[in-house]
Amino acid sequence: MSRLPLAGIRVADFTWVWAGPFCTLQLAHLGAEVIRIETASRPCITRQILPWPDGKPGINRSGYFNQYNQNKRSLSLNLKTSEALDIAKQLVAKSDIVTENFAGGVMDRMGLGYDVLKQLRPDLIMISLSGYGATGPERKHISYGPAQVPMSGLSSLTGYKDWPPMHVGISYGDPNGGLHGAFAVLCALMYRARTGKGQYIDLSQWETSTALVAEGLLDYSMNGTQPARDGNHDLYMAPHGVFPSVGQDRWLSLAVRNDEEWQRFCAVLGRPELAADARFVTLTARKQNEDALEAIITEWTQTRTPEEAAAQLQASGIPAATVANAKDLSTDPHLNGRPIFVYNEHPEIGVKQHIGVPWQLSKTPLPVRAAPTLGQDTEYVLRDILGYGETAIASLRERQVLT
Repeated sequence: MSRLPLAGIRVADFTWVWAGPFCTLQLAHLGAEVIRIETASRPCITRQILPWPDGKPGINRSGYFNQYNQNKRSLSLNLKTSEALDIAKQLVAKSDIVTENFAGGVMDRMGLGYDVLKQLRPDLIMISLSGYGATGPERKHISYGPAQVPMSGLSSLTGYKDWPPMHVGISYGDPNGGLHGAFAVLCALMYRARTGKGQYIDLSQWETSTALVAEGLLDYSMNGTQPARDGNHDLYMAPHGVFPSVGQDRWLSLAVRNDEEWQRFCAVLGRPELAADARFVTLTARKQNEDALEAIITEWTQTRTPEEAAAQLQASGIPAATVANAKDLSTDPHLNGRPIFVYNEHPEIGVKQHIGVPWQLSKTPLPVRAAPTLGQDTEYVLRDILGYGETAIASLRERQVLT
């Protein structure tokens, strides 16, 4: 097998919940040895939430945890003990990267702040993916992804005309912050390769989420205008939206980008006379009569499945697609014809479908392992990385250091 992009890079991973683990998932997929530091006395929240395979709960059975912690190892340490903290520092000394996503100042209070850890390894790269960054008046506040959506301004842009702001459906701040964090770490690794120097990365999930609404910020900063909520409508395309189709909660998404496409769209609808209708002949006219336009389209989409309607429109070069649900994605022939889905054996839940690496490298196949059970790799880390003997490991277990 070809050498993996991050082969030989070790990550001491103190992260939990979603943002931090999503960051380290990218590093693990690229071949880094990511070692999650966990404890049974305060297990990661994602080990305790749905979905449970076959409806059976368990600390190692969460589909959520097992999705976002593939290709990682798990070291169980009770960091409330001085011995566990010492072991954590030993691991840091043998690691290239440290990751954490607690509130600002938590790692410092634990004795694991960057100023301490860089003494153990001067070229260490450490990233903190806190909610508000390591500086500023909000730095000590705890943050979770759902709060980042309204705070970033995204909710103010999400919703229907004349409706209040709406949540976007997921906690965007978490995966968005995680991806920004992984990119920052890769940049720091490139810098270290050139200079031999490590560095501290201070990432604010609030700020990375705010970057998602650049158009809204620019509109206000340049024009003093707060963009209005307008559902799935678009300023420069009409029709543009999601329409009900045949089936339970089945929908079709479509967009007509210009007047020439509008002509073809009318032909697909079997309503060629609409192409010359003064209400719809130009983009400006279509925008002014959007409610009437969408009523006509809905009459057509409600007589077809989204798959049928999308196929007809695509055949005429008009962007259209089924609004896919989870079953659609899981069974999609295109996705299943590529290596996006993985089916790895997990010691407690057996083989279940998971999303693997969402990109392909032409010369470097990226293997995927199932997520670890809690503390699964404790003995490996202590014995093979830190040099502890069996007697010493047994003593640590007896004293509840490895819980």
